[in-house]
Amino acid sequence: MSGPAPAPVTADTNPLRDPDDKRLPRIAGPCSMVMFGVTGDLARKKLMPAIYDLASRGLLPPGFSLVGFARRDWADQDFAKVVYDSVRQHARTEFREEVWRSLAEGFRFVPGAFDDPDAFELLARTVRELDEERGTGGNHAFYLSIPPSWFADVCTRLQESGLSDPRPGTWRRVVIEKPFGHDLRSAQELNEIVEGVFPADSIFRIDHYLGKETVQNILALRFANQLFEPVWNANYVDHVQITMAEDIGIGGRAGYYDEVGAARDVIQNHLLQLLALTAMEEPVAFTADAVRAEKEKVLAAVSLPENLDTATARGRYAAGWQGTEKVDGYLDEDGVDAANRTETYAALRVDVRTRRWAGVPFYLRTGKRLGKRVTEIAVVFRRAPHLPFTSTATEELGANAIVIRVQPDEGMTMRFGSKVPGSQMEVRDVSMDFGYGSSFTESSPEAYERLILDVLLGEPPLFPRHAEVEQSWRILDPVIEHWAASDRPPEDYPAGTWGPDGSDQMMRRDGREWRLP
Repeated sequence: MSGPAPAPVTADTNPLRDPDDKRLPRIAGPCSMVMFGVTGDLARKKLMPAIYDLASRGLLPPGFSLVGFARRDWADQDFAKVVYDSVRQHARTEFREEVWRSLAEGFRFVPGAFDDPDAFELLARTVRELDEERGTGGNHAFYLSIPPSWFADVCTRLQESGLSDPRPGTWRRVVIEKPFGHDLRSAQELNEIVEGVFPADSIFRIDHYLGKETVQNILALRFANQLFEPVWNANYVDHVQITMAEDIGIGGRAGYYDEVGAARDVIQNHLLQLLALTAMEEPVAFTADAVRAEKEKVLAAVSLPENLDTATARGRYAAGWQGTEKVDGYLDEDGVDAANRTETYAALRVDVRTRRWAGVPFYLRTGKRLGKRVTEIAVVFRRAPHLPFTSTATEELGANAIVIRVQPDEGMTMRFGSKVPGSQMEVRDVSMDFGYGSSFTESSPEAYERLILDVLLGEPPLFPRHAEVEQSWRILDPVIEHWAASDRPPEDYPAGTWGPDGSDQMMRRDGREWRLP
């Protein structure tokens, strides 16, 4: 698989990296990625296909190399077969033999355990060989697609073997996946471990939701249009709903999910990040530091109501019907321990104590086995203070809303009142819809494509720093502790419905109701 070293790719030889022309796509410079945990679902279904898709789009350098590390007795060819199967099954772009052959020349595999110093010495030799044979230039990213319990061992071995220390003019970066701890204290301990080996600007915490086109479009929607920002505040907005609903169960993830639950799995990271992007002030520039500064301010201003019994809800799916399929309840899933009282549905109200959002509640909810798969942000506006129509003319008129659909049908819907055709004055709700698929000829890249490319380019606007992670745990920890101290178990809800009755009651107490996506 080795061959002559390709010519170095530089800004002078490659116009795609011209920093002065933002219209052209940028490709990564000479580099490799070392992937820990290559036997896991994430690597096979998302990471390896994303790397192929980047290569297919011409966004990786000719000498890019991928090193797999796992406790398997594999040769380089065995690893290549694993990547091949993954790409053929899950890649977004068309499979092209010439792209595959070029990419596969840079595949290497290092067998070993995460705490084996000899394996890391072999990894260090492999990386040095790639610098010589493939022209990777001393630039290497380490992707830790492994349980957080192994982060300390891997980071320690990377440091001891010298893999974390770049030569002058080169870089070493580490990528870690959520969960970033299981509470505030563990998140702080984890951060100390990782920052003890890599500098803060070389640590990339992956939240794949932030790589989705529609999530990034929140900032474009708000700050590139005069239409929305003047009404994006408490003078006009009644409340905001942020929903991530899944129609699937836990599958084979009981070992992980039963210890984590819906709130830690989704609200702490995905939904609070969406809240921050929705509620933040305009950054002075679209740079990593400027965007993070505004997100951190918003998260620092988030507070919980005093009565968590009435401002939160949790549930657990019971047996029911998912479409035409009869499915088991959570407690019947293999590997679930009923004593854990793990929730598969979580909802809570939070307030953002800033001048812009004072008095506007934000409602967050997530759950498994709900009515459909959807993630959306609904900004619901106050009703008009005066309607010069009869009550019968507007009896079917609801509140105006802007709904940002994150998945699966990426786009945005605006709901407003319009006259019904006819001789009488009758006003009803109508919707104006924007869909990414119908408005742009380019297909949206997968989130991991964007995020992996940003890691290799060293561009971190979409990656949360530890301050954001710690603020998120500060918000969620009291809720988890309150539930743990409660005598009430999670409330059952039938699979295929929209959650427990307690969640609807939480909204009704505030005189509101959940949107039906």
